[in-house]
Parts: sequence; C-alpha cells; structure tokens
Amino acid sequence: MGANMARRLKEQNFDVGAVYDVNPAAAQALAQELGGVACAELKEVTRLSDVIITVVTDDAAMKQIYRGGLFSRAKGKLFINCATITPEVHVQLEAKAERAGAQSLEACMASSIPQARQGTLYLMCGGKPEAFERAKPILEKLSASLRYIGTAGKAAQVKALVNMVMNINTAGLAEGLGLGAALGLDLTMLREVFSQTGARSGVLATDGEDMQNREHTCFFSGAHAAKDSGIALKLAKAQGLNLPLANATKKQYDRMVQVGLGELDKSGIAELTFKDRHQA
Repeated sequence: MGANMARRLKEQNFDVGAVYDVNPAAAQALAQELGGVACAELKEVTRLSDVIITVVTDDAAMKQIYRGGLFSRAKGKLFINCATITPEVHVQLEAKAERAGAQSLEACMASSIPQARQGTLYLMCGGKPEAFERAKPILEKLSASLRYIGTAGKAAQVKALVNMVMNINTAGLAEGLGLGAALGLDLTMLREVFSQTGARSGVLATDGEDMQNREHTCFFSGAHAAKDSGIALKLAKAQGLNLPLANATKKQYDRMVQVGLGELDKSGIAELTFKDRHQA
C-alpha cells in the first residue's frame, strides 16, 4: 500500500524524498524508482521530509516506528498515519506529536492496493481540523473520496466498524457459496441471484468469483481481517456490548491463521467452508 501511494504521489508531482521499509531491499528499489533516498534510520525520514506518511501492520509496529526515532527533531512536521490500529494509539500519537512540536492525522483507508496505485482510496480522517486542512492537498491526490470524521481516534473507530461489517459479510458469503456448492448448485448462477436480491454486498462483487475459483491473491489478508475484527471486539467490550456475529467471524479468521492460510486474501475464508477444501 505504502509503495503504491508513493508512486501515485510522485506521478502527481510531489517530491517523495525519503522512504523506509523493514525490508531494506524493498526501500532501496522504491527509492531508486522514485528518485528519493532509502533511509537506514527512521530519524532520517523525518529529517528529509515535511510530511511523513506511515502504513504499518498493527499497534506494535506503529509504536515501534515512533519509538525508533520518527519523532526525532519533528518540529513543524506533519505525520499522516494510515494503518488500521486501535483508536487509543492514534490518540496517543497525536499527543506525542504535539509534544514534539509536530502535527498528526489519522487517514484510515477503506480500499486496497489497486486503489492506492490509482489514487482512488476512500479515506476517513481523524485529528485536529488544522492538521486535516494541511494534509488535504496530498490526500485529495490519493483518494476518490475524502471524509473528515472528527477528533483523533474517531476515524479509527469508524474504520474498525467498516472492517467488522465487511468481515462478517465475507464470512457469510463464504458460507452461502460453500453450502451452494455442497448442494450441487451452479455457483455462477448463485452469485448472479445474490447480486439481484437482499444477499448482495460489496464483498460479493470483490470476493465472490474469487471464492468460487479459489483465487486468493492477497489484497487484504485473512491475518489482517482477524486483527481488525479484534479491534472492533475490543471497542465493543469497552462499551459492554456482546457482538455474536463479530465474535464468530473473528474465530473463523483465527482458524485461517491457525491452519496456515492467514496470508491468503480474506476471500480465502471460503477454504474453510467448502466441503471439498481445507476444512479443519
């Protein structure tokens, strides 16, 4: 995601001056492609940049990069954080950015790799309005739709709910198609019927054919779906809510990880529901 966002910004005449990746070879290749510097240390990214965009995996990775020097000499800088992480970490980062004399904005993405490359992401933003306004010229070039949600943590809450509902829909679609296959139904016909009835959903369009054809090239992994489902359940627990569908869905994605399918696309959940596949 980050590499394709950088490519998009370069095409839109932004200077991508510095890149960093835990895989140095990947950073070196991207820097060479874009004419920037592959930084060996995180503090170098901040030194060479006015705006720093981060795309990492989870809370631990986000905390690690900021503890690792990204806030070093950060006065006047803007940090745009695009990871799907818990809202409380976004709140903590905003406070730390302000202590460093910098600004922080969460820009949660509800899209995938092709949209990052095309500049058609759906972005939900949280933070101080002035940080959002400063980031707007950049984010508008990355997105087809840009929405300011509210204060720090609020966009992350919305993103958690988006992914929770998406994951439930994906698990439900996998079960519907799995049962249809077991009944000997034509799955192409079944998907067409779903698309014209109350069974239609966004994941039917993105994942239905892939589930049928066992094409699980990863755009959003089962492991990430498990992690994001956990974020939503943590929010629910804090509110004293029981969400049985979200709980069941997380268990299915946890199973994907446990049986070695976690790096498949989330559509790979169908491997657990089709009768002749990888049920465990």
